[in-house]
Amino acid sequence: MKGPENIDPTIPVRQEHQFDLAKLQAYLNIQSPELGKIREIRQYPGGFSNLTFSLRTETGTYVLRRPPKGANIQSAHNMEREFRILKTLEPHYKKIPAPVLYCDESEIIGSPFFIMSQVPGLILRGSNPPTQKLDWSKIAHALIRNLADLHQLPLEADTIDQIGKPAGYISRQVQGWCKRYLYAQTDTLEGMDQLSTWLLQHFIEADETSLIHNDYKYDNLVLDPANPEEIRAVLDWEMATVGHPLMDLGTTLAYWAEAEDPKMLYPYNLSWMPGNPDRGELVRQYFEARAMAPRNMEFFYVFGLFKVGVIAQQIYARYKQGNALDKRFEALIHIVRSCGNQGVLALEKGRISQLYS
Repeated sequence: MKGPENIDPTIPVRQEHQFDLAKLQAYLNIQSPELGKIREIRQYPGGFSNLTFSLRTETGTYVLRRPPKGANIQSAHNMEREFRILKTLEPHYKKIPAPVLYCDESEIIGSPFFIMSQVPGLILRGSNPPTQKLDWSKIAHALIRNLADLHQLPLEADTIDQIGKPAGYISRQVQGWCKRYLYAQTDTLEGMDQLSTWLLQHFIEADETSLIHNDYKYDNLVLDPANPEEIRAVLDWEMATVGHPLMDLGTTLAYWAEAEDPKMLYPYNLSWMPGNPDRGELVRQYFEARAMAPRNMEFFYVFGLFKVGVIAQQIYARYKQGNALDKRFEALIHIVRSCGNQGVLALEKGRISQLYS
């Protein structure tokens, strides 16, 4: 199967995201003169978190990342942290974009930002399904196998110290995300409230530690267009840390919409398309790849759904406050509601897959 190298589409920079290219050029001339003169900058339209731009210069094409307007840059929008994670991982894991430059001066483009290499290839975005025939079973297997590999990376103590704090990770995450939801809450959603209460009553102690990506799904993978089950790179390391690997798998399961799930979840992951395994099979493949006995994933799946709901709620809250102008964000409250309801249904059914059968 052959295809173009650059499949992920770009658009002209949205008006609310534009910045002074002359200032950026002047900064790059001093800090990274090897990048050369800026030829063009365009925006990647996908995603709901940090803003991503294609930066074409006379020496090549790069990717520029910056936080959205109104974001709390002390958290997942911390550009310095994402850049540092890429630098830390570079000697240990090759399937990442190469970090090029970090800038903490907000006056250059209006916020801190970093630049990394562009990894060309196929990105499976729910908003832009591929037209070619794909073997979804093989791609899903590659996805979950790669996640298992990530969770088995040998990390030195100094690497762990630079990326995260594994002690007390699960309790800290549950309590932290419950607080974030209360802080960002705009509507009373019974399902999300039930999940918050249940998670605070049922969280467990961590018994394993690994590198975790925390946002691992199809649209954060760059695939080889000629061989889509070959993963070239994993993107969006803004939420990566060191913690319990099943928390990471739980987030992947939360994004893993099945054909029977609410159709409003379809645009966020192409896992519902025919040929994809269901969540139960994905879990089986994960534990098989790690040569581990299967474990009950109910807690981790429900937490993943709650976290995804909180992320959507935070973005929706910024939209309601006027700090995010993208009209797509108006519909996110329905995603928050759906995440809560999906989690309640999983608890009621006692399983994580085929909830509507």
